[in-house]
Amino acid sequence: MPETVEITLIAPGGIRTALQRLIPRFEAASGHKVAASFMAGAATKAKIAAGEVVDVPVVQPPFDAVTSSGHVRRDSETPLATVSVVAAVAADAPKAEVATQDGLTRTLMAARSIACPSVERGAACGVNFWSTVEKLGIAAAIKPKLVNAPTGWESIKMLARGEVELGITFASEMDPDPRVRLLGPLARAVSTPTGFVAFVHTQTKAPEAAAALIRFLASSDAAAVFRESGMTPGK
Repeated sequence: MPETVEITLIAPGGIRTALQRLIPRFEAASGHKVAASFMAGAATKAKIAAGEVVDVPVVQPPFDAVTSSGHVRRDSETPLATVSVVAAVAADAPKAEVATQDGLTRTLMAARSIACPSVERGAACGVNFWSTVEKLGIAAAIKPKLVNAPTGWESIKMLARGEVELGITFASEMDPDPRVRLLGPLARAVSTPTGFVAFVHTQTKAPEAAAALIRFLASSDAAAVFRESGMTPGK
């Protein structure tokens, strides 16, 4: 019988919901245990680039600093899923357009306050959103309206509590709430979905178990869970 090992995993918060559903399934099927931790995308990459040993790091592109650090096995690179940035308003707010560049610009300019995961903390959703407003050429007008949220979930909670007029989050961090109405993904021309890519750490003491976990997370069974979590499996 294969030896049971504990696999450590670190990942950004945007993939947390799906992984928290998938990890127990992997544990039941493999007999291994997974100790997972989650933090902002930039902090995740920084930890691995600095040399912290985590059996399975899940990071977001661009990750040159991670691959060039020598701390992950380049041949283990496995795309797991992508996720779009979405916008939401209060359930009783007027309809607003975010699927086109012009509509998104009008919606953002009209909002008096916008909750978004903190760019300063390196939250991937916030970084993605800031890139979008820069592409739209409205960064200077939007910056004073931004209200930093620690996570995408909290961004939507702030909206539900009436603290802001618009909430920005990843689709995977959009909890159902009758006080909130999802507008949908931001215009694809200016908002590229964020990817999540898994690696095996070069210093893992459980390389086979780590590789097995990644294979499971890239499987068709896992793909269904990613879809249910608002994500698109694969690249």
